[in-house]
Amino acid sequence: MILRDPLKLKVYIRTGYTDMRKSWNGLYGIIKEEMNLDPYSRSLFLFSGHSRKLIKIFYWDGNGFCIWQKKLEKGQFAWPSGSMDRVTISRRELNWLLRGIDFRKEHRELIFPNE
Repeated sequence: MILRDPLKLKVYIRTGYTDMRKSWNGLYGIIKEEMNLDPYSRSLFLFSGHSRKLIKIFYWDGNGFCIWQKKLEKGQFAWPSGSMDRVTISRRELNWLLRGIDFRKEHRELIFPNE
């Protein structure tokens, strides 16, 4: 992906499921009307369908909209569901998500007796 100022980007996930047949106009409409966000902002907008095997990332690169997608050959993406229209994640969590790691699960610190 070619990204302008990647350190300044915000990352939004649309919770639940999106019809993955949607393209430019459909995703733009979801961002603007349902997520109440500006599609022209310095943000990545992530969408996934029912199978959670495919995600689309929609973003404005300064002179046009881009859609990047990834399909997992095995397994599913960790995808938030819930009553909120969107959640914000860090770039680090985005990297985990794209690698197929469930960013929602935190590893617990091990506590050893007698220490």
